[in-house]
Amino acid sequence: MNILFIASEAVPLAKVGGLADVAGALPKALIRLGHDVRLLVPQYNGIGERYALKNEIRGFMLHVLSRPEKVNLNLGRVGEVPVYTLENNSIFNTSEVYVNDLERFYFFSRAVSELLPHLKWQPQIIHCHDWMTALVPALIGKAGISYHSLLTIHNLYFQGYYDKHPVIQSELKARLAEDPSETADWPLRFMAQGIARAGRVNTVSPTYAREITTPEHGCGLDNLLRFRGDDLWGILNGIDFEVWDPLTDPYLETHYGPDSLDLKVGCKMELQKACRLPVNPDIPLIGMVQRLDEQKGLDILLPGLDKFLSHSPVQLVIQGIGREDYQQALRRVVERHPSRMAANLAYEEPLAHRIYAGCDLFLMPSLFEPCGLGQMIAMRYGAVPVVRHTGGLVDSVPEFNGDLSEGNGFVFHEYTGEALYRTLQKALDNYTGNRKRWRTAAERLSRLDFSWQASARRYEELYLSLQGLTY
Repeated sequence: MNILFIASEAVPLAKVGGLADVAGALPKALIRLGHDVRLLVPQYNGIGERYALKNEIRGFMLHVLSRPEKVNLNLGRVGEVPVYTLENNSIFNTSEVYVNDLERFYFFSRAVSELLPHLKWQPQIIHCHDWMTALVPALIGKAGISYHSLLTIHNLYFQGYYDKHPVIQSELKARLAEDPSETADWPLRFMAQGIARAGRVNTVSPTYAREITTPEHGCGLDNLLRFRGDDLWGILNGIDFEVWDPLTDPYLETHYGPDSLDLKVGCKMELQKACRLPVNPDIPLIGMVQRLDEQKGLDILLPGLDKFLSHSPVQLVIQGIGREDYQQALRRVVERHPSRMAANLAYEEPLAHRIYAGCDLFLMPSLFEPCGLGQMIAMRYGAVPVVRHTGGLVDSVPEFNGDLSEGNGFVFHEYTGEALYRTLQKALDNYTGNRKRWRTAAERLSRLDFSWQASARRYEELYLSLQGLTY
């Protein structure tokens, strides 16, 4: 099959979050299954300088946002994957991905949908990702082009509201086909339009696919998602085993694997030194790598953090960027506990790898989690997850039994600080109580297969279903 991925970010061209990891890794897995897969992303500043790009379509004119604009479509290659980049210096004039989001991704979606028929290579499947490209299935449907479309929801919380943008409202009203349900218009959100009009919709774990059809997790779109229920799939994400491999990871000074997990302690000591924490291989080290926002559990972590660090012989290393109030709160905790905690309030890829390799436990106390990649990476690196029972964490981290011989981590259910710290203390008791048993469990986790291979097969099945075929 010819499959075109359309995304706002993709590793290694541009990365803000997990969407980039998926858009960078899944095409490679599908290519290895024999499909012709290409990727289309905006050409942010710097991409043209870093990659050899050749012009495919030059000076294409479109009228968008009430003005004429000229775009170029360029083609290059990143490893195995052919990559198209959409170039327009007035819209994509920065290396930052999410700036003036609504207009930027409306422009991108309009340009992509109008350029598609002019490509020399033609896709059978258009695979769009999140609200930033959710308009593409609607716009190509209006054009009457015979592409099959799939919209993957990575995080329903972000939807692209355009109800207060009169220009976008007016242009979309003029361009979109009739609502396929023949009922009232769907909400004025990019995501809603994509869910209503894509051939299939999927999200990034089976549990999250069920959760978003409920009022609690549907973010106002649960009725629409129930309407599309027969076309809604849940496919668990994978991780790129070439990027995330402690045996070959270029960011690590010490390399190790399932058969040499004792060497992981070297990474732990290197992380302690880099973070200016006391170097002690016996002290349990907890890692976190995530956005600092309300989704990720900071509101239940922070109130009890001082007490926890004062009474538990642990170290905590956090990397992330997000809400300023959370960043300030973490800075204050570090000031009060400089020998117990370090916080890097930015995203630096090398340090992220070192945290996964250096920590004994990896903490994800999420309010909701569509899939989560951190817990999979942590297990690959021999760290034990401590997670809340939600979304993709349910599918990837079944709870340990009493002797840690079954299950993948420590799990709490109630979204409270009390439940979080009770479970964290249980994990620490297991770590200090029987190190041999802990080592056996960590080794077992490091051998689990969270690669893209199985998930790519499921996407292959989904693409075939779009064409009325079976796997």
